[in-house]
Amino acid sequence: MNWKTTILAGAASLALASHAYADTTLKLVEVITSPDRTATLKSLVKEYEDANPGVNVEITSLPWGQAFEKFATMVSAGQTPDVVEMPDTWLTLYANNGALESLEPYLKNWDATANLNSRTLEFARAAGNEAYMLPYGFYLRALFYNKKLFKEAGVTKVPKTLEDFHEAAQKVSALPGKSGYCLRGGPGGLNGWVMFGAAAAGSNEFFTKDGKSTFDSEGWVKGLTYLTDLYKDGLAPKDSLNWGFNEIVAGFYSGTCAMLDQDPDALIAISSRMKAEDFGITTMPKGPSGKAFPTIGYAGWSMFKSSEHKDEAWKLISHLESKDSNLTWNKRIGALPIYKGAESDPFFASDQFKGWFAELSDPDVFPTVMPTHLEEFAFFKDSLVIRTSQEALLGRITPEELGKQWADYLTPAQQKWMATKP
Repeated sequence: MNWKTTILAGAASLALASHAYADTTLKLVEVITSPDRTATLKSLVKEYEDANPGVNVEITSLPWGQAFEKFATMVSAGQTPDVVEMPDTWLTLYANNGALESLEPYLKNWDATANLNSRTLEFARAAGNEAYMLPYGFYLRALFYNKKLFKEAGVTKVPKTLEDFHEAAQKVSALPGKSGYCLRGGPGGLNGWVMFGAAAAGSNEFFTKDGKSTFDSEGWVKGLTYLTDLYKDGLAPKDSLNWGFNEIVAGFYSGTCAMLDQDPDALIAISSRMKAEDFGITTMPKGPSGKAFPTIGYAGWSMFKSSEHKDEAWKLISHLESKDSNLTWNKRIGALPIYKGAESDPFFASDQFKGWFAELSDPDVFPTVMPTHLEEFAFFKDSLVIRTSQEALLGRITPEELGKQWADYLTPAQQKWMATKP
């Protein structure tokens, strides 16, 4: 073989290799979507693509309200992605079904693992004590309140208790066209039911020691009654029966309703439409026990076991979860970061985040993790709760019946899970 032939053969070989590498496409599914967060995700993915020539990432963004059903349909049809944005409420379902790849080998060799805070690794291993996802941030509920509406309605103090909250809601609702509370009666509404239920009950225990659900207990039913009465008494907008995230946030920044329970991600829309001095953020109202139970959730990135490009998929996850990317991401989506010391970043040390950090430092506030260890929980949260709670709000079933239906569903799920434990 002469030199010309050698060069031509080498060039052909390189071309084939380059073509093969260029054909590497990673599929990523985003399930908690908004225009701002999708744009941020695309910019971070572009950084990954620029650093990995020939690897392309195909992003599919599902609307959150229909994401659970749409993604389940994709998976059942064999259209599994390489990487998926994994909400805490879905993790056990997909992990227990054997659909996800363990990230433990990757975390063991990743130089950033040692700098993750303990809560990050705890939640990463929520399913069977194995890391089937890596959280990118935490969502802690706190109470937003409209200072201008409070003043107009004669509300002179920031609500600290359930009684204060109800009184403020009544006064604001007396104003023409205004309501006290931005109720989330549609997708994602379980958090509100849990927070008011636990506050009334004085406990965030979802189950007794023998695995029976507490949703039908006297204390929890009082909380369910409190919330249904708010709606029935006209202290929340009538159409809030169907409201999801976008609607409740818009209801708040438009001045339709004066109070909103939400995570830091709501700041994205609210702070761009309201002056900082016109709204405040405080601890969720406390119940008769003097305790509050704001829900804390998380989401992250998981790799599907069916991926044919696992090394590239991990490189994508590790880029999205790197410290710089994580700070950029959480500043845009409003979640609390996963790295040790991130709270000292000037952005998270700002006045807007003081409400959440005050809530975290209050000894009478108990951040509440949903029972996401149950694989049945995803259907419970995203389907059963929406249908039955809307029936309760409309008066078609009583709060007692609502609590019983939830308990009847969750008790066997918990007892089945308990039976698998040594």
